[in-house]
Amino acid sequence: MSRSSEGLQSPSTITVTPLTGIPEVREGDDLADVIDAGLDRSGVRLEDGDVLVVSSKIASKSLGLVTHDPDKDRVVEAETDYVVAERALPGRVARIVRSKAGPIMAAAGVDGSNTGERGGWLLLPHDADGVCERIRDELGRRHRVRIGVILSDTSGRAWRIGQVDFALGVHGVRVTDDLRGGTDADGRRLEVTTRAVADEIASAADLAKGKVHAVPAALVRGLAALVPSSDDPVAPRGRDLVRSGPEDWFAYGRVEAVRAALGVEPGSADAVEVGLPPVSPQTSTRLEAVGRAVRAALHEVDSGTADIGQRSVTLTAATPFELGRLTARLETALWSEELRGQPEEPSASGLSVVVRIAGRTGRTAHHSPG
Repeated sequence: MSRSSEGLQSPSTITVTPLTGIPEVREGDDLADVIDAGLDRSGVRLEDGDVLVVSSKIASKSLGLVTHDPDKDRVVEAETDYVVAERALPGRVARIVRSKAGPIMAAAGVDGSNTGERGGWLLLPHDADGVCERIRDELGRRHRVRIGVILSDTSGRAWRIGQVDFALGVHGVRVTDDLRGGTDADGRRLEVTTRAVADEIASAADLAKGKVHAVPAALVRGLAALVPSSDDPVAPRGRDLVRSGPEDWFAYGRVEAVRAALGVEPGSADAVEVGLPPVSPQTSTRLEAVGRAVRAALHEVDSGTADIGQRSVTLTAATPFELGRLTARLETALWSEELRGQPEEPSASGLSVVVRIAGRTGRTAHHSPG
């Protein structure tokens, strides 16, 4: 990532101004016109170094990215590259996915709130950076100023409760402040710190925009150091901030990672065939959890069978080697269900073994008895 910390080391005053009075956006509307209307009605004039933060919803509306398909799961599937995690909730299935728009987020960003009079489901633009580029170029031409544009959306975060806005698309703004190689206030060398300033700007702007006040854009002033005088072709944009490949340490949820390792990709035809539904540990009985683990363990094992009892599973295989392989797969699958398998000594033939089932220590299991 490009170094962008010049001029950002000293504290500065930053203001966030909501752009009020923006009318309902419809398909075909020019977003530059829409934002200009908000600037006029808010009494704000663009200046060099300003950053405009625009809600992705009005971009989706202007581009006609809406569907009235009543099956949200089908809509989400069409906007998904792959499933990261899925959980069964009362009356629905919640999925965290890698969206075709780029980020990993719930339901691929498909949203039915604030959709206007048309209703339906709004879809995220697949080229959010391109949307920002067009807005920035047109407003820069009209007002003869150097500005940046961020297209924001809302997402949850791993290990944290609640949602925040982040930079889905960016143009004309340096998205990171790379502090590596510098020193902290105590003079210690910084080795890993790279601030995601585009996400910070998007979150700050959302405090002025909000979700319930029909204010889809805000102007952030005081960050001119992040708005270069010319395009930097190597500077990362919104899509470049998504971790992928070897940098993605969290490609799956815990349960999904185990199932994928056993050959059952989450959300795939294999998962449907094997009968592995999205996990709902709060409502699952232990017997149901064991059944899921057994089905995952038997997947891609040709010669194995399993007899499920109340507190144990008896495994049978054609050879001692296959039995050992099946036992190891079952122990692994049970782990993903917050359970522990304790194999007893195999039978004299070496072709069957009883695996006792117990709760895992060190973690809280949510399975009810049964």
